[in-house]
Amino acid sequence: MPRSTAVTILLATQNGARWLPGQLASYLAQDRADWALWVSDDGSRDDTMAILRDFARTHGHAHDIRLIDGPQQGAGTNFLSLMCHPDLPRRPVALSDQDDVWMPHKLSRGLAALARADASAGVDAVTLYGAQSLHTDAALRVTGQSVPHTRAPDLALALVQNPVSGHSTMASVAALDLVRAAGVPEGVPFQDWWLTQLVLAAGGDLVIDAGPVLYYRQHDDNLLGAPGTLAAARARLALLRGGDYRRWRNANLAALRARADLLTPDARVLLDRLAQVDHAAGPVRAAAMWRAGLHRRTHAGSLAFYLAALMGWA
Repeated sequence: MPRSTAVTILLATQNGARWLPGQLASYLAQDRADWALWVSDDGSRDDTMAILRDFARTHGHAHDIRLIDGPQQGAGTNFLSLMCHPDLPRRPVALSDQDDVWMPHKLSRGLAALARADASAGVDAVTLYGAQSLHTDAALRVTGQSVPHTRAPDLALALVQNPVSGHSTMASVAALDLVRAAGVPEGVPFQDWWLTQLVLAAGGDLVIDAGPVLYYRQHDDNLLGAPGTLAAARARLALLRGGDYRRWRNANLAALRARADLLTPDARVLLDRLAQVDHAAGPVRAAAMWRAGLHRRTHAGSLAFYLAALMGWA
């Protein structure tokens, strides 16, 4: 029988056979072995399921490993539906992409941070944990690294820019309870951006670890990839000009308003202010965002955001 479990790894897969063995091996190399693994597969047509079934047969005696059919509505919905699965145990969860490789301290470092947050609050704290990554090419050769925020992100930032990398995300028990209460919102594009906004809007906290915990593999199938490269900048500009970014932000805002009963009064006031200019354009929209205090992590980024708002892209 599987041993006692401290954390559930939530893995969303789709046609990941090329990368999956490396990620699965990194779970086995963790310095904490008290994990379970729940996998939601979104209709893979390659050898993904065969790899997962073999992994479950080989290691299911030591770990609770569940394989679930995903909703096939995109990676964000796949992750969120897994978090809201009615049989998912009530314990901390660690979200996992299929193409990364975790460092051996990934789970222990995150669990320790969540435990400190609970101890500081004196209760089960609504906490979302994120950490840094080393960026690699497809062959796992290191090419760069992420840069942590220099100050604690707030909701006014999270409504514009996601400060927590999804591949490093861990959620406390109370944060998981919050996510399950909110359910799976329709149209939300990215689970990590939604989780960050929901936790902050509900009065929870983010814990941003300055240390790296995984290798973030960059390859042709990445939707956005790591920021900082010319290719990533071009991809983001195309999404901005094409209206994708504005649609994503509007979907997040609509989902938050639909769950206003879970949010703090201050968050509801901020959302109400923004609702008044949902369909405005140009200077009116940009001015309302400015008065609401929306910003990105750097002054240059905030300036770019407001220029995009003036042009109707944000």
